[in-house]
Amino acid sequence: MQIKESPKMYDAIIVGSGAGGGMATKILADAGLKVAVVEAGPFFDPADPDQMTQLKWPWESPRRGAGTDRPFGDFDTAYGGWDLEGEPYTHKDGTKFDWFRSRMLGGRTNHWGRISLRFGPHDFKHKDIDGLGDNWPIGYEDVKPYYDKVDKLIGVFGTKEGLPNDPDGFFLPPPKPRLHELFYINGARKSNIPVYPSRLSMLTKRINNDRGVCFYCSQCSRACQVYADFSAESVLIFPAQKSGGQVDLYVNSMVREVTTNSEGKATGVSYINKEDRKEYQLKGKVVVLAASACSSARILLNSKSEQHPNGLGNSGNTVGKYLHDSTGSSRAGFIPGLMNRKTYNEDGVGGMHVYTPWWLDNKKLDFPRGYHIEVWGGMGMPNYGFGFNANDFNKFFDLPTGGYGNSLRADVQKYYGSVLGFGGRGESIALEDNYCEIDPTTVDEFGIPVLRFHYNWSDFERKQARHMQQTFEELIHNMGGIPLGDTPTKEEDYGLHAPGNIIHEVGTTRMGDDPKRSVVNKYQQLHDADNVFITDAGPFVSQADKNCTWTILALSWRASDYIVEQLKQQNI
Repeated sequence: MQIKESPKMYDAIIVGSGAGGGMATKILADAGLKVAVVEAGPFFDPADPDQMTQLKWPWESPRRGAGTDRPFGDFDTAYGGWDLEGEPYTHKDGTKFDWFRSRMLGGRTNHWGRISLRFGPHDFKHKDIDGLGDNWPIGYEDVKPYYDKVDKLIGVFGTKEGLPNDPDGFFLPPPKPRLHELFYINGARKSNIPVYPSRLSMLTKRINNDRGVCFYCSQCSRACQVYADFSAESVLIFPAQKSGGQVDLYVNSMVREVTTNSEGKATGVSYINKEDRKEYQLKGKVVVLAASACSSARILLNSKSEQHPNGLGNSGNTVGKYLHDSTGSSRAGFIPGLMNRKTYNEDGVGGMHVYTPWWLDNKKLDFPRGYHIEVWGGMGMPNYGFGFNANDFNKFFDLPTGGYGNSLRADVQKYYGSVLGFGGRGESIALEDNYCEIDPTTVDEFGIPVLRFHYNWSDFERKQARHMQQTFEELIHNMGGIPLGDTPTKEEDYGLHAPGNIIHEVGTTRMGDDPKRSVVNKYQQLHDADNVFITDAGPFVSQADKNCTWTILALSWRASDYIVEQLKQQNI
């Protein structure tokens, strides 16, 4: 097959347009570099009326918002999912890993929960605390200046609390708690569980002239038409283009490999154009991989050459290893005190107004790492269902269940807004034996070898999930509620979600000082090719009990500053 080469030479080619790729685009373009952004999905702009789903009514969907080909519903801005037609992945030894791919400009930042937490000092050096895993080669003090910059550029609401491992930032005013969140605060107080205003990247006040202010429609998962929430394309890539940045977008372009020369240095990337199914090559001085932790690992492993026979960056046989995702376990409860509510609009932002960061000492527990608690509930707009059979709640009052017509409508109104739920999101331990590799017998529809996963939870994560369930039931009882469903058993891993299900996977191209045990250095630069950088979550040595996006953004900015400096000095 003939490969078409572009005659244009870019200063940087960025693969992926999510948090890491978007930030690299902004910083490198603002520095005057000619940048190519290669994205596997289509162009997307949440302000485009043809693509917009925000403020659409449930009846504008054939199934009142229920998903057909989108995993979180018809209106959710997720072009992708765990299973993509023509793009399989496989598993090894009967293990399980659910791999979410987001195929669109901006990637997962269009539909994520926008929980924007900094990693704390302990998160970078956790081996010093419990002896497990490895320390990062950098510390909080190295990343703090970039967290500060991200806060100011993008915007995040919250409050300064002075917590030792949940660092404060530059916060916008947070929204007030809604009624179900006030119930949660009271219930948590009875168990000495702290609750604080959430830290989410949504603008509660204006920070510039390009972005609007949140109008509390509670639909951030649909991406914001006034750019009031953070999505990479609307907050980073479009402004980079608008400010005069030399940014060329290559959408619907599936990268096969990083191309290299006889010296083993990167010369660009090869990609398949999804529209004409032909292969093209771009040339660049620097290649930045930000395709997501597993996708970037896949590209490196498929980038074999005489100089890199084991895959690019894989001389230490570490690419793909130490894969780990956040833990997750969930529970909901029926709260009689929230019955028969007066109906009013309490939408708020598209997420929780309050949350609980990790509050206990793991040395006194039987698992080593913590978790935070996310809260949901309230009177959202009804669509294809309430998540539960409202009429069935009559059983708690020895009243008849079932029915239709007026009695069903009365029950729905009576119980509307009376369910409150929790999601625990915790830290797992990075293990060498949890990994992704190239499947030697399977390719995708573009002829690119696919990933094969090997992943098992350990008892550390199972015991953490058990603690989550015990905590959730205690909180529900404190609110005078009744837990819904049976308590997950040991055989059910205490409700622990399958690996990959929380979509926080990290660690496949870990950073470190030793090339034999790491893929990139502390500036996210490949040990084996100094003009290749990785700015997604692959370089994470460990995942904290926090969402990873804010750290991806900060580290991408830090790596991008280093790229600009090294290019000026002609070191790469």
